[in-house]
Amino acid sequence: MDSAQPPSGEWNNSFNTLMVSGGDRSRQPQDAGNETSFTNWKDLPMELLLRIISLVGDDRIVIVASGVCTGWCDTLGWGVANLSLSWCQAHMNDLVMSLAHKFTKLQVLSLRQIRAQLEDSGVEAVANNCHDLHELDLSRSFRLSDRSLYALAHGCPHLTRLNISGCSNFSDAALVFLSSQCNNLKCLNLCGCVRAASDRALQAIACNCGQLQSLNLGWCDSITDKGVTSLASGCPELRAVDLCGCVLITDESVVALANGCSHLRSLGLYYCQNITDRAMYSLAANSRVRSQGGSWDTTAKSGGKDRERDGLASLNISQCTALTPPAVQAVCDSFPALHTCSERHSLIISGCLSLTSVHCACALHPHRAGRVILSNHAY
Repeated sequence: MDSAQPPSGEWNNSFNTLMVSGGDRSRQPQDAGNETSFTNWKDLPMELLLRIISLVGDDRIVIVASGVCTGWCDTLGWGVANLSLSWCQAHMNDLVMSLAHKFTKLQVLSLRQIRAQLEDSGVEAVANNCHDLHELDLSRSFRLSDRSLYALAHGCPHLTRLNISGCSNFSDAALVFLSSQCNNLKCLNLCGCVRAASDRALQAIACNCGQLQSLNLGWCDSITDKGVTSLASGCPELRAVDLCGCVLITDESVVALANGCSHLRSLGLYYCQNITDRAMYSLAANSRVRSQGGSWDTTAKSGGKDRERDGLASLNISQCTALTPPAVQAVCDSFPALHTCSERHSLIISGCLSLTSVHCACALHPHRAGRVILSNHAY
């Protein structure tokens, strides 16, 4: 980006090629008074400019265009709601600080990095200018400190999706404060946030973010049943929970999720070696209770198809070596969307040699696999 300059010649050539004009040279003279023509690319109306930029589909062009003239800068600032700077390989922080005041109507911003570049000053610039932000990706921002979370809590209270995976410097105190201000969070990725994701933080999230639907706690190895059970109680809308590598949790966490989160579709328990058959039977039992209780009241009419759209569709129990085949088979039988067949591995049991005898219904009815793939695509 350091060498990128507004390509004035290219813009002029493109403008001339487009022949942007409201009239046609073949028109009769009497129509000339009604003709609207643009003699310079800087005269493009807002709607047309935004349309051209959207067709280009390259956020680097958006940034270059914002530096063409004041009119274009103002237009893009008001019209651009989605921006990604993840392509930036160097000096991302400087770029963010120079752009934040231009794109004040951003709703979606991706600052994902291959190598850490972003600093607290860049996030603070975003928080101070982009108050309508709904989705923010800060993954792999190893340089960020609690300053960034506090700034976001104050400046971006409308956040619904936040990815801070790999941000290992955040503390649980900052995450607690963020949850108290950003009550609309629906998707939160805390994978690898070993200091921030504590039982205390999870209790605050459960108390403040009742709309949460997706939570990734992968490799947050200080989490215990206390935090997870709080989540299950306070966030009944949870649909996806990743607890991979949370080595301290036991069956209590899974039982709480099975009882409290009726919409649960995806559960990751990779390397949770304290999980036993009790957790699996709890999942299976709740499947049957909901089916009988009316959550899946159309099951009988549809021949079970609705059950493939409800209940668990993804379960990772790799390296959960305490589990036995009958318990896992009970879960597989209870949730028709779980599969061990080659067409779709949604019940992941790698590393558990004792579970090789567990099979989904597709093993007995090969034609069923094709139907499942189609229905999953629609989902």
